[in-house]
Amino acid sequence: MTLPLRIAVPSKGRLASPTTQLLRDAGIAVPGDDRRLLVPVEEQGIEILLARTDDIPTLIRDGAADIGVAGCNQLLEHGSDGIETLVELGFGACRLVLAVPNASTITSSALLSGSRIATSHPNVLAAYLEANAIAASVVTLSGSIELAPTIGAADAICDLVSTGETLRQNSLRMIGEVMRSQAVLLARVQTTPDPRIAVLQTAVESVLAARPKRYLMLNAPDAALDAIIALLPGLDAPTILPLARTDMHAVHAVVDAAELPRLLHPLKEAGASGLLVLPIEHLIP
Repeated sequence: MTLPLRIAVPSKGRLASPTTQLLRDAGIAVPGDDRRLLVPVEEQGIEILLARTDDIPTLIRDGAADIGVAGCNQLLEHGSDGIETLVELGFGACRLVLAVPNASTITSSALLSGSRIATSHPNVLAAYLEANAIAASVVTLSGSIELAPTIGAADAICDLVSTGETLRQNSLRMIGEVMRSQAVLLARVQTTPDPRIAVLQTAVESVLAARPKRYLMLNAPDAALDAIIALLPGLDAPTILPLARTDMHAVHAVVDAAELPRLLHPLKEAGASGLLVLPIEHLIP
Protein backbone atom coordinates (compact mmCIF):
# COMPACT_ATOMS: atom_id res chain seq x y z
CA MET A 1 0.00 0.00 0.00
CA THR A 2 1.41 3.39 -1.02
CA LEU A 3 1.56 5.91 1.81
CA PRO A 4 0.08 9.37 1.21
CA LEU A 5 2.43 12.13 0.09
CA ARG A 6 2.79 14.28 3.20
CA ILE A 7 3.16 18.03 2.59
CA ALA A 8 4.30 20.23 5.49
CA VAL A 9 2.55 23.60 5.37
CA PRO A 10 3.17 26.57 7.73
CA SER A 11 0.30 26.66 10.21
CA LYS A 12 0.62 30.38 10.93
CA GLY A 13 2.78 33.38 10.20
CA ARG A 14 3.58 35.26 7.01
CA LEU A 15 4.18 32.13 4.93
CA ALA A 16 0.94 30.35 5.86
CA SER A 17 -1.60 32.08 3.61
CA PRO A 18 0.57 32.36 0.45
CA THR A 19 1.63 28.72 0.79
CA THR A 20 -1.97 27.53 1.06
CA GLN A 21 -2.97 29.65 -1.94
CA LEU A 22 -0.04 28.36 -4.00
CA LEU A 23 -0.93 24.74 -3.30
CA ARG A 24 -4.57 25.36 -4.15
CA ASP A 25 -3.55 27.06 -7.40
CA ALA A 26 -1.36 24.02 -8.12
CA GLY A 27 -4.39 21.76 -7.80
CA ILE A 28 -3.98 20.55 -4.21
CA ALA A 29 -7.31 20.63 -2.40
CA VAL A 30 -6.03 22.15 0.86
CA PRO A 31 -9.00 22.15 3.27
CA GLY A 32 -9.99 25.40 4.88
CA ASP A 33 -11.05 25.99 8.50
CA ASP A 34 -9.88 22.56 9.60
CA ARG A 35 -8.64 22.40 13.20
CA ARG A 36 -6.72 19.16 12.66
CA LEU A 37 -2.94 19.38 12.28
CA LEU A 38 -2.78 16.36 9.97
CA VAL A 39 -5.46 16.64 7.32
CA PRO A 40 -5.98 13.86 4.75
CA VAL A 41 -6.87 14.72 1.16
CA GLU A 42 -7.80 11.16 0.36
CA GLU A 43 -8.94 11.65 -3.23
CA GLN A 44 -5.46 12.95 -4.12
CA GLY A 45 -3.41 10.58 -1.98
CA ILE A 46 -2.05 13.49 0.07
CA GLU A 47 -1.81 14.51 3.72
CA ILE A 48 -1.41 18.16 4.77
CA LEU A 49 0.75 18.50 7.89
CA LEU A 50 0.26 21.90 9.51
CA ALA A 51 3.42 22.79 11.41
CA ARG A 52 5.52 25.64 12.76
CA THR A 53 7.64 26.97 9.93
CA ASP A 54 10.79 26.62 12.05
CA ASP A 55 10.08 22.90 12.41
CA ILE A 56 9.45 22.09 8.76
CA PRO A 57 13.09 21.53 7.65
CA THR A 58 13.58 19.11 10.57
CA LEU A 59 10.31 17.30 9.83
CA ILE A 60 11.40 16.79 6.22
CA ARG A 61 14.91 15.68 7.15
CA ASP A 62 13.58 13.18 9.68
CA GLY A 63 11.04 11.72 7.26
CA ALA A 64 7.94 13.01 9.06
CA ALA A 65 7.10 14.94 5.87
CA ASP A 66 8.04 14.31 2.25
CA ILE A 67 7.93 17.88 1.01
CA GLY A 68 7.12 21.29 2.46
CA VAL A 69 7.52 25.04 2.49
CA ALA A 70 9.82 27.04 4.76
CA GLY A 71 12.07 30.07 4.54
CA CYS A 72 15.70 29.98 3.41
CA ASN A 73 16.58 31.37 6.83
CA GLN A 74 14.96 28.40 8.59
CA LEU A 75 16.69 25.93 6.30
CA LEU A 76 20.07 27.53 7.00
CA GLU A 77 19.40 27.73 10.75
CA HIS A 78 18.35 24.11 11.14
CA GLY A 79 20.75 22.63 8.58
CA SER A 80 20.25 21.56 4.97
CA ASP A 81 21.80 18.09 5.21
CA GLY A 82 19.45 15.57 3.64
CA ILE A 83 17.21 18.31 2.23
CA GLU A 84 17.10 19.74 -1.28
CA THR A 85 15.61 23.04 -2.38
CA LEU A 86 13.29 22.38 -5.30
CA VAL A 87 11.82 25.80 -6.09
CA GLU A 88 12.26 29.38 -4.92
CA LEU A 89 8.69 30.54 -4.41
CA GLY A 90 9.02 34.31 -4.69
CA PHE A 91 7.07 35.24 -1.55
CA GLY A 92 8.02 35.77 2.08
CA ALA A 93 10.96 37.94 1.09
CA CYS A 94 12.87 39.28 4.07
CA ARG A 95 16.38 39.98 5.35
CA LEU A 96 18.20 38.81 8.45
CA VAL A 97 19.92 41.98 9.66
CA LEU A 98 22.01 43.30 12.51
CA ALA A 99 20.65 46.33 14.34
CA VAL A 100 21.54 48.48 17.32
CA PRO A 101 19.72 51.16 19.34
CA ASN A 102 19.70 54.57 17.71
CA ALA A 103 21.80 55.92 20.58
CA SER A 104 24.53 53.29 20.13
CA THR A 105 27.98 54.36 18.95
CA ILE A 106 28.27 51.18 16.83
CA THR A 107 27.99 52.10 13.16
CA SER A 108 28.83 48.84 11.40
CA SER A 109 28.85 45.11 12.02
CA ALA A 110 32.66 45.18 12.13
CA LEU A 111 32.42 47.11 15.42
CA LEU A 112 30.31 44.46 17.20
CA SER A 113 33.26 42.65 18.80
CA GLY A 114 32.71 42.40 22.56
CA SER A 115 28.96 42.93 22.16
CA ARG A 116 26.04 40.68 23.04
CA ILE A 117 23.72 40.03 20.11
CA ALA A 118 20.20 38.67 20.66
CA THR A 119 18.68 36.48 17.96
CA SER A 120 16.38 33.57 17.18
CA HIS A 121 18.90 32.45 14.52
CA PRO A 122 21.93 31.51 16.67
CA ASN A 123 23.50 29.11 14.16
CA VAL A 124 23.25 31.50 11.22
CA LEU A 125 24.54 34.38 13.33
CA ALA A 126 27.43 32.35 14.77
CA ALA A 127 28.53 31.34 11.26
CA TYR A 128 28.37 34.97 10.13
CA LEU A 129 30.39 36.19 13.10
CA GLU A 130 33.04 33.52 12.55
CA ALA A 131 33.27 34.23 8.83
CA ASN A 132 33.75 37.93 9.53
CA ALA A 133 36.10 37.52 12.53
CA ILE A 134 33.71 39.30 14.90
CA ALA A 135 34.20 38.20 18.53
CA ALA A 136 30.69 38.81 19.82
CA SER A 137 28.44 36.75 22.11
CA VAL A 138 25.21 35.21 20.83
CA VAL A 139 22.15 35.49 23.09
CA THR A 140 19.45 33.05 21.92
CA LEU A 141 15.86 34.26 22.31
CA SER A 142 12.69 32.90 20.75
CA GLY A 143 10.67 36.11 20.82
CA SER A 144 10.69 39.85 21.57
CA ILE A 145 14.10 40.17 19.91
CA GLU A 146 13.63 43.91 19.35
CA LEU A 147 13.20 44.50 23.10
CA ALA A 148 16.49 42.87 24.05
CA PRO A 149 18.60 46.07 24.01
CA THR A 150 15.89 48.04 25.84
CA ILE A 151 15.71 45.56 28.74
CA GLY A 152 19.48 45.12 28.91
CA ALA A 153 19.55 41.56 27.56
CA ALA A 154 21.80 42.47 24.63
CA ASP A 155 23.67 45.31 22.97
CA ALA A 156 22.44 44.51 19.45
CA ILE A 157 20.01 42.20 17.68
CA CYS A 158 19.99 39.95 14.65
CA ASP A 159 16.44 39.62 13.37
CA LEU A 160 14.29 39.27 10.28
CA VAL A 161 12.91 42.42 8.68
CA SER A 162 10.68 43.05 5.68
CA THR A 163 10.22 46.81 5.54
CA GLY A 164 12.26 47.78 8.60
CA GLU A 165 9.24 49.41 10.25
CA THR A 166 9.48 47.23 13.38
CA LEU A 167 13.09 48.36 13.84
CA ARG A 168 12.07 51.99 13.56
CA GLN A 169 9.20 51.55 16.03
CA ASN A 170 11.64 50.11 18.55
CA SER A 171 14.25 52.85 18.04
CA LEU A 172 16.69 50.53 16.31
CA ARG A 173 18.80 51.07 13.18
CA MET A 174 20.32 48.51 10.84
CA ILE A 175 24.11 48.23 10.66
CA GLY A 176 24.55 45.09 8.56
CA GLU A 177 22.86 42.33 6.58
CA VAL A 178 23.49 38.67 7.37
CA MET A 179 21.39 37.04 4.64
CA ARG A 180 18.37 37.41 2.39
CA SER A 181 15.54 34.93 2.53
CA GLN A 182 12.34 33.89 0.79
CA ALA A 183 9.99 30.92 0.88
CA VAL A 184 11.27 27.75 -0.78
CA LEU A 185 9.81 24.35 -1.61
CA LEU A 186 11.86 21.67 0.12
CA ALA A 187 12.02 17.89 -0.16
CA ARG A 188 13.96 15.11 1.50
CA VAL A 189 16.87 13.81 -0.57
CA GLN A 190 15.88 10.33 -1.73
CA THR A 191 17.90 7.49 -3.22
CA THR A 192 14.78 6.46 -5.15
CA PRO A 193 12.96 9.60 -6.34
CA ASP A 194 9.24 9.75 -5.62
CA PRO A 195 7.52 10.66 -8.93
CA ARG A 196 4.73 12.37 -7.00
CA ILE A 197 7.20 15.00 -5.81
CA ALA A 198 8.24 15.75 -9.39
CA VAL A 199 4.56 16.08 -10.35
CA LEU A 200 3.94 18.56 -7.53
CA GLN A 201 7.11 20.49 -8.33
CA THR A 202 6.08 20.91 -11.97
CA ALA A 203 2.60 22.06 -10.94
CA VAL A 204 4.04 24.64 -8.53
CA GLU A 205 6.55 25.89 -11.10
CA SER A 206 3.80 26.25 -13.70
CA VAL A 207 1.72 28.37 -11.31
CA LEU A 208 4.66 30.62 -10.46
CA ALA A 209 5.53 31.06 -14.14
CA ALA A 210 1.92 31.95 -14.97
CA ARG A 211 1.31 34.54 -12.25
CA PRO A 212 3.14 37.49 -13.87
CA LYS A 213 1.85 36.64 -17.37
CA ARG A 214 -1.37 37.32 -19.30
CA TYR A 215 -2.82 35.78 -22.44
CA LEU A 216 -3.50 38.49 -25.02
CA MET A 217 -5.80 37.93 -27.98
CA LEU A 218 -6.60 40.45 -30.69
CA ASN A 219 -7.67 40.79 -34.30
CA ALA A 220 -5.26 42.42 -36.73
CA PRO A 221 -5.87 43.69 -40.29
CA ASP A 222 -3.45 42.01 -42.66
CA ALA A 223 -2.08 45.40 -43.68
CA ALA A 224 -1.09 46.13 -40.06
CA LEU A 225 -0.14 42.57 -39.03
CA ASP A 226 3.63 43.07 -39.11
CA ALA A 227 3.44 46.35 -37.19
CA ILE A 228 1.22 44.81 -34.52
CA ILE A 229 3.46 41.75 -34.10
CA ALA A 230 6.47 44.03 -33.71
CA LEU A 231 4.82 45.64 -30.68
CA LEU A 232 4.44 42.34 -28.80
CA PRO A 233 7.25 41.44 -26.35
CA GLY A 234 5.80 37.96 -25.82
CA LEU A 235 7.13 34.78 -24.28
CA ASP A 236 7.72 33.39 -27.74
CA ALA A 237 6.61 34.13 -31.30
CA PRO A 238 2.87 34.94 -31.24
CA THR A 239 0.35 32.54 -32.72
CA ILE A 240 -1.23 33.82 -35.93
CA LEU A 241 -4.58 32.34 -36.92
CA PRO A 242 -6.70 33.09 -40.00
CA LEU A 243 -10.17 34.51 -39.47
CA ALA A 244 -13.30 34.00 -41.56
CA ARG A 245 -12.61 37.44 -43.00
CA THR A 246 -9.96 37.20 -45.66
CA ASP A 247 -8.28 40.48 -44.72
CA MET A 248 -7.69 39.79 -40.98
CA HIS A 249 -5.84 37.41 -38.69
CA ALA A 250 -6.16 36.64 -34.98
CA VAL A 251 -3.02 37.15 -32.92
CA HIS A 252 -2.50 35.28 -29.62
CA ALA A 253 0.47 36.02 -27.35
CA VAL A 254 1.66 35.53 -23.77
CA VAL A 255 2.87 38.85 -22.37
CA ASP A 256 4.04 40.27 -19.05
CA ALA A 257 1.14 41.70 -17.07
CA ALA A 258 3.30 44.71 -16.22
CA GLU A 259 3.71 45.48 -19.93
CA LEU A 260 -0.02 45.67 -20.66
CA PRO A 261 -0.67 49.32 -19.65
CA ARG A 262 1.89 50.53 -22.19
CA LEU A 263 0.92 47.97 -24.86
CA LEU A 264 -2.83 48.36 -25.24
CA HIS A 265 -2.97 51.88 -26.67
CA PRO A 266 -0.17 51.39 -29.26
CA LEU A 267 -1.81 48.13 -30.37
CA LYS A 268 -5.13 49.91 -30.78
CA GLU A 269 -3.46 52.75 -32.65
CA ALA A 270 -1.76 50.25 -34.96
CA GLY A 271 -5.17 48.82 -35.94
CA ALA A 272 -5.75 45.98 -33.48
CA SER A 273 -9.35 45.33 -32.47
CA GLY A 274 -11.22 42.89 -30.24
CA LEU A 275 -8.42 42.96 -27.67
CA LEU A 276 -8.97 40.44 -24.90
CA VAL A 277 -6.70 39.85 -21.89
CA LEU A 278 -7.05 36.64 -19.86
CA PRO A 279 -5.31 35.34 -16.72
CA ILE A 280 -3.16 32.21 -17.04
CA GLU A 281 -3.41 29.48 -14.41
CA HIS A 282 -0.46 27.32 -15.47
CA LEU A 283 2.48 28.00 -17.75
CA ILE A 284 5.40 25.78 -18.69
CA PRO A 285 7.78 27.90 -20.79
